[in-house]
Amino acid sequence: MKIAKLSRLWNSLAVCSRAVRSVRQLVVLLVTASALSACVAQAPQDTLEETPTRAPEEVELTLNLPAEKQECACLEPPAEDRTFLERGIVRLTAGDYIEAVQAFKRYRRLEQTRLAQWEADLAIAYVSMLPRSPFYDVEAARDSYTALQSREPRGDKYYGVVLMQQALESFVLLDRHVNDLENRTSMLEDDLEKREQALKRLRELTLGQPEGGL
Repeated sequence: MKIAKLSRLWNSLAVCSRAVRSVRQLVVLLVTASALSACVAQAPQDTLEETPTRAPEEVELTLNLPAEKQECACLEPPAEDRTFLERGIVRLTAGDYIEAVQAFKRYRRLEQTRLAQWEADLAIAYVSMLPRSPFYDVEAARDSYTALQSREPRGDKYYGVVLMQQALESFVLLDRHVNDLENRTSMLEDDLEKREQALKRLRELTLGQPEGGL
């Protein structure tokens, strides 16, 4: 009976081990990003108001008044030109991983700000976590994301990069869970093997049956 239970436990562990390995293949998070549409600001049109007929004295007084200074509500353009970052994301959604990485590297080379450097590095790290990418490397993606966390700059990040960051964070967290399950499975397999060896030894000592006997 003990041998049968151990055999069933061994089969269960084998199934669990295969399931754990398959989890890593299912940890694929898709991100869809497209070029950001330019914001169009419409300036208010000046309207002409009819001026009522006034006396000459009133006209002279109003003509000498200084014009009120209007505050400019224009928005300053961003410091980073994200043309190549957007182009890389478009190529990434089309499955052109090599061209996407080249665009990200060009964005990093042309834009010298800390934010641009960080965005390009995170986009490249994201590509390395995609199984279909020729740059697929789970350890590299995990190590790159850990390093990027320690030097994350302030500023408004591109929305596509924010999605990549969230996907990488989920990927790293799930990868840690998978590693924990693999370690536990390995420990259970070692423990089961030791129990089997002890049971065989006990059977040989008590019943005098050789190893592999009924």
